[in-house]
Parts: sequence; C-alpha cells; structure tokens
Amino acid sequence: MIMGDTCTRGCAFCDVKTGKPNKLDPLEPLKISKAVKELNLNHVVITSVDRDDLEDGGASHFKDVVLETKKNNPNTTIEVLTPDFLRKGNAFEKVLEASPDVFNHNIETVPSLYLSVRPGSRYFASIKLLESSKKIKPNVFTKSGLMVGLGENKNEILQVMDDLRTANVDFLTIGQYLQPSPKHYPLQRYYKPHEFVDLKNIALSKGFLLVASSPLTRSSYHADEDFKKLKKARDEQSKCLTLQ
Repeated sequence: MIMGDTCTRGCAFCDVKTGKPNKLDPLEPLKISKAVKELNLNHVVITSVDRDDLEDGGASHFKDVVLETKKNNPNTTIEVLTPDFLRKGNAFEKVLEASPDVFNHNIETVPSLYLSVRPGSRYFASIKLLESSKKIKPNVFTKSGLMVGLGENKNEILQVMDDLRTANVDFLTIGQYLQPSPKHYPLQRYYKPHEFVDLKNIALSKGFLLVASSPLTRSSYHADEDFKKLKKARDEQSKCLTLQ
C-alpha cells in the first residue's frame, strides 16, 4: 500500500484510519521497486489509501511507482488497485500511461448501499472509471471486487454484474464482508458456500473472463495465479473468435 496509512475518506466497511495524511515520500517508488526485487516477486499488487488532498488523487505517484518497479523488475507483472480519483478529471489516465498488467478498482457494494457504506464515492463514477480505462488501454485487464453480506439482494448483485460487463470488466471477485469492529457497518448475513458457487456461475455466463467467488475471496486473492488464468482465458477467447 503506497501513499501512507491514512485515508482521506471514512468508508463504513474499512479499517484503514481516516485523517489528514502526511506528504508523499518522493523515494517511495524506488523503495517499492527495491522491495519487489529483494522479495523476488513474480506478480505484485500496488494499492493505496484515498488521497483526495492531492490535486490528481495520487495518480502521478502511482505512475512513478509502476514505472520504477518495471524498470528494476522487468519480468514482474504489476496489478494496480486504485482509488476512484473522484473529481480529479482524467487523472486516472496517468496510471494507465505506465501500462500496468491489471487495472483494478473495486465497486465494493450495490448502488443502494453507497450512501451508508461508501459515502465518499459514487457508484456510476466507479463504473465509468473502469469503462474508460478499458477504452484507453484495451490490452490491460480490468478487474473489480464486490463484497456480499451488507444487506444487498440477489437482483442488485446481478445488476452490478451487468453494469461491470457493460464496462467490459474482465475479472470479478466476490467475497464475504466481515465487520472489522463493532463501530463498522454491521454484517447483515453470511452467504453459504454454494451461494458463492452460484454467483460465480452466473457471472461467468454474463461474459467475465474470470470470476473468483468464495467466502474468503478478496481483491488480491491468489493474484499471481489468477493473472495466469486471465491470460489463458483471453488466449482461448481469441482462438475462438479467430475460428468463427
């Protein structure tokens, strides 16, 4: 996680602290790059807190981290899990200029729950961000994550799937929400394992290249293995289109 440990927003599901963040560390791109090299990582996920205090939401910093990491780790694939860069214009394009292998932005929950669960964000702004990212960099995989158990109903989940597919999102993760503490948004119910299987099958039928759906699935769940699966799925899809 880059750009500090303090978020400018206070989402009701998240346990990251909220407040006034410190200034960006100009050496962070180099530090991240060195850490990836020392750990000999094949695949790395770079995420951050929300930085609404910055003019571009931290997009330039994201770009610098990705580029520096690529420079020193040419064989490492890179996934970014970004904020929504709300009200920052086309700032997100700076992240895409670094050509990450995966562009991930989590939708988190259904539209009806945004005001109570994710009040600082806007559902359709997140959908638009994912859609625009795919248009700008068609070869970069797009990915999004959804939590269940916050009070949504099945039809709302299916609508989110449709909205994400309309935005040409490639990869969907679905996991069980777990309440971090009594002060956070209350858990409404636990989904059963077979329900996650059902949701996965429905999502695949809607055209996602890959779906990870289980109680313990999270945004970066098996990211390295899933990236390989994504590439294989796209290759198979390309072959099918060629044969048609």
